[in-house]
Amino acid sequence: MKTDEPGRASDPVDAGDGLASDEYDSGNTSRRGLPEKRREGASRDGASQMKDSTSDSNFGVAYTMRSRLARAFYWCLWFALMPLVLAVLVIWALSPAGSAEIAGPFGWIPAVVRSQPVPVGIALFTVFDVFLWSLRHRLPLARHAHSAGRPDLPPEMRSAYERARSLIYESEAILAKHHKAIQRDLGSQAIANVRASLDALGALMNRTPFDGAGFMDTLDRVEREVDVRLGRWRKSETREYVEAIVMAVAVAFALRTFVVEAFKIPSGSMIPSLMVGDHIFVNKFSYGPAIPYTTSRVWTSMPPKRGDVIVFAFPEHPEQDFIKRVVALPGDTLEAKKGHPVINGWTVPSCLLGPWSYVEAEGGAMQHEGDLYVEYLGAESFLTFYDRASAANIPEYQGPFVAKPGEVWVMGDNRNNSHDSRMWFVGQGGGVPFANIRGRALFVWLSVSDTGIDLSREGVPVMGPPRLPPSAARLGQQLAACMRQRPAVTVPPLGR
Repeated sequence: MKTDEPGRASDPVDAGDGLASDEYDSGNTSRRGLPEKRREGASRDGASQMKDSTSDSNFGVAYTMRSRLARAFYWCLWFALMPLVLAVLVIWALSPAGSAEIAGPFGWIPAVVRSQPVPVGIALFTVFDVFLWSLRHRLPLARHAHSAGRPDLPPEMRSAYERARSLIYESEAILAKHHKAIQRDLGSQAIANVRASLDALGALMNRTPFDGAGFMDTLDRVEREVDVRLGRWRKSETREYVEAIVMAVAVAFALRTFVVEAFKIPSGSMIPSLMVGDHIFVNKFSYGPAIPYTTSRVWTSMPPKRGDVIVFAFPEHPEQDFIKRVVALPGDTLEAKKGHPVINGWTVPSCLLGPWSYVEAEGGAMQHEGDLYVEYLGAESFLTFYDRASAANIPEYQGPFVAKPGEVWVMGDNRNNSHDSRMWFVGQGGGVPFANIRGRALFVWLSVSDTGIDLSREGVPVMGPPRLPPSAARLGQQLAACMRQRPAVTVPPLGR
């Protein structure tokens, strides 16, 4: 993609000068792009030219200071905020509320958007950014805020002026990068002629007053010359746009694979820590990034800590991703008494907050009533919910289960409404192999339910100090008291 670097500055020369000059001195070229000989000749014009140059310089400085804020606003609006808004709107439009699948040949598109909103969002942002870039000279504020190199440039010349500037920098980059090949195929004289043509074009770009007709004529001639002589080494604008989009998609999926991935919470097994419709980011570096299509990792930081909230491939159906809280590590013996975990004979300490209820909307409105607790495990303190009605479906005692080497056992925070390690493999129980672990949950970046977007959930960390749901705000004093009474011992004794 072309950049908005300052145009080549040089002293004024005649429109036709230098298109095939034999005076080019490749070893003595000024910083401003013109041969030193021509630069010396131009300096003989004396005081009048110095006066014009000083006037132009002062005017340029004033113009730059005056338009700096407008230029920053222009770039932020059209190439940061607007692509972001458009990408979010498209994702929102393709992610209807509810879990109903859209039929038809294009039904897979909403499914992909719902399952991977972040990579899709990055790709959409790039597409919209490229599209707006192609319209950059026609956008509102472009006349005032777009940096085109000189303040007196006619608006209709802005696009051509930038094209000329890009042509000069692109040609110089090609000559530097492929110098040996160009010299071998075209010869030194052809290189000198191209450089002289670029010098002449740069001079016209800085001529005062601006000669639009001469500039356009020279630009057309130089473009044809560069196409003829350097065309095999040039990239088309379309190719640059395609490369930018492909690079953005590649970066998005690389980030998704090795750094961070977005997941949606489809069920209430982690209520009250996570609600149905929460979209969370998961840190894939926490335990070592996995190598795609293998069970190996680039490096490993296993096992997870007790109390970590992890996303993992469900051992019975690895194509499904689950999210639960780590309770038992390798060698631990896990039991559950009325849903409360017991590790190596040590009951995980808890503090009763009081009664609470929530409504489950999916599958029809259903009221869940029970008790909220704060539990303390390792360095973590977290909320758990014990549904009274669902308790009848859970055995009062479960276990004992022994965590084998290379696996952890997990439980949902909604203890009586969670399909976790206690129930897997037809009630025999089972752990999560290290190879199945995707990463550790970070925070909620979006929460969407059947009733709309819940702004109160934005940015809520999954781990850290417990946070009451808004409907349980009345229990705030009890929560503060429980946190002050945190037990001194929150780590179970060693297992086998």
